[in-house]
Amino acid sequence: MSLPSSLSSSAMAIEPSVQPAPALPMSTVDRSQGLLAGLKWLLLAVLLIGLGGPLLFILAQAVLQPDGSWAGAAPLMALFANINFLPMLGRSLWVSAMTAVVTVPLAYVFAYALQRTGIPFKGLWRGIGLLPLLAPSLLPGIALIYLFGNQGLFKEWMDGSIYGFWGILLGEVFYTFPHAMMILLSALSQADGRLYDAAHAMDASRWRIFRTVTLPATRYGIFGALCLVFTLTITDFGVPKITGGAYSVLAVEAYKAVVGQQQFGRGALIGLLLLVPALLTFALDGWLQRRQRANMSSRSEVYVPRPDWRRDGVNLLAVALIAAAILMMIVVAMGASLVKLWPYNLQLTLQHYDFDNMDGGGWLAYFNSLKLACGTSVVGTVVIFSGAWLMEKTRGQAPLSALLRMLCFLPMAVPGLVLGLGSLLFFNHPANPFNFLYGTMSLLVLCSIVHFYTTAHLTAVTALKQLDPEFEAASLSLKVPLLKTFIRVTVPLCLPQMLEIFRYLFVSSMTTVSAVIFLYRPDTVLASVAVLNMDDAGDVGPAAAMSTLILLTSAAAALLMHLAGSRWLARAQAWRRGRAH
Repeated sequence: MSLPSSLSSSAMAIEPSVQPAPALPMSTVDRSQGLLAGLKWLLLAVLLIGLGGPLLFILAQAVLQPDGSWAGAAPLMALFANINFLPMLGRSLWVSAMTAVVTVPLAYVFAYALQRTGIPFKGLWRGIGLLPLLAPSLLPGIALIYLFGNQGLFKEWMDGSIYGFWGILLGEVFYTFPHAMMILLSALSQADGRLYDAAHAMDASRWRIFRTVTLPATRYGIFGALCLVFTLTITDFGVPKITGGAYSVLAVEAYKAVVGQQQFGRGALIGLLLLVPALLTFALDGWLQRRQRANMSSRSEVYVPRPDWRRDGVNLLAVALIAAAILMMIVVAMGASLVKLWPYNLQLTLQHYDFDNMDGGGWLAYFNSLKLACGTSVVGTVVIFSGAWLMEKTRGQAPLSALLRMLCFLPMAVPGLVLGLGSLLFFNHPANPFNFLYGTMSLLVLCSIVHFYTTAHLTAVTALKQLDPEFEAASLSLKVPLLKTFIRVTVPLCLPQMLEIFRYLFVSSMTTVSAVIFLYRPDTVLASVAVLNMDDAGDVGPAAAMSTLILLTSAAAALLMHLAGSRWLARAQAWRRGRAH
């Protein structure tokens, strides 16, 4: 079929200006391939130093005697023989299980209302549900003390029992809620509308449709959320440290063994025990993903919730109550930081923000956290995205790529407390050539990048898998170095995901406690650690003030990156907009 004369003449006019890319000398291509191979080995070295070494040292500390001789299972048997250990293990398992049982149904109701109903202001409710991600895990503990403690607003409700099981449970529900909600939002995001149309045509009740259609389709998301909440709770020591009281749990015991008693072997053993549920969760998640089948096929129809004022009204009420509980925790902590003496003297003051006259590290701690967040987000985004590209878009060295993939997924199964303790043992060893890093901001950045590596890596891989492999194939056929293709093509295409990685690393670094609690010195103390130190010193008001500052900084940074990123993306991806006709 011939082209119209106007199109034919246009094509002839354009054709001479299209020139093939100049072929580069083979030596240039060889150097490019050698550079890519060197970058893979460099990434392997970074992961082995930041992750492999600490894990090996914490394992060695648990099975070796102080003189280096083999101890075998004797230290573990001695730990279990301690009269207080098994009750403490039981308490840790019980409070973690109950947190999962309470949190996941609440998160499911919240996610269901956002995805499967017609409630108004969904963006607002979603933002409120994600607010706990911006606060350190110590904030809910402080808020609970102000609400239900010995001098709390509602102390009669708890009769002083907030220090113990109930304090840990309520604080961990607040802390883990957004993590469970994000998993369940993903599980509920897609559904085949034909199933619901058939159910309505058969006059099935709402409860029957939920029980036979919605719930089975999301069961893997529910199991994943249960496992994640259980693991986050049993490995967190921020909330139990503030509200646990005499209700001792494994994570707090590991912290006390290292910081308070200098019993590194005992701390390492407890750290290994904390690693077990995380590894089991990782294995279970992999098993569930292999069994999960796609809910959407090529013939599926997008499910659009039908208007139903009774369903929407009930779900709106449930979402409003959950959002009110989240906001109450945050507002109480922020309000207590602005009054003289909660709840007796409510005169407004900024005295709690005079950190330089308080124990904990002063304003230096806050600015150190900013340095850590900036360093982790900048260096981490470059390293993680480049590493994912090297594994997904370059050829050769298959065994090395497989090893790198395993190391990239391993941080997901390593709790922050275990990584921090292992880094203490590894980098503080006098025979380690990297001993000079201990206590420096560089080590804090490295540990933070490794701690949050897996989530950021999965985000990068998801984005890279959406790109056609023809980009790299064309680059190789034209003898253009892949690094040039990466910089000029891949990075602009994946800029939204890179900004998401940057934002995730920044906020996570501002709020992290467990991964850095063993690694700081007085000149590198962080804001999240300062909250813990001020609470230990009895300065609860300043601790609430520092927690508030962390939350506001994280929220402001996320908002600024969103606004700045929108303009940057509009310029970098202008080619996506169609040409006006």
